[in-house]
Amino acid sequence: MLQITCPYCGPRAESEFSCGGEAHIARPLDTDALTDEQWGDYLFMRKNPKGVHREQWNHVAGCRRWFNAERHTVSYVFSKFYKVGENPDAPANTTGGQA
Repeated sequence: MLQITCPYCGPRAESEFSCGGEAHIARPLDTDALTDEQWGDYLFMRKNPKGVHREQWNHVAGCRRWFNAERHTVSYVFSKFYKVGENPDAPANTTGGQA
């Protein structure tokens, strides 16, 4: 089982969390001005990289807060956990989980 480090609660079992998908996606400011294609792209089109990827996670069985994590999509090893609003490229908690 993976171990995920909640920036608020510390290391916990993967079963306590829910993945919310790709992180750092900006919502369009004027959604009424978007075409159906543009709105569909915002809602459904996501990166699917092979390698390091930043994701949103929710600690559903704990503090219920959202945070971001950086995870390798092949090995599932987490390399970084950080609170929403924090700079992902700044030094942060790098306690990773193992696959």
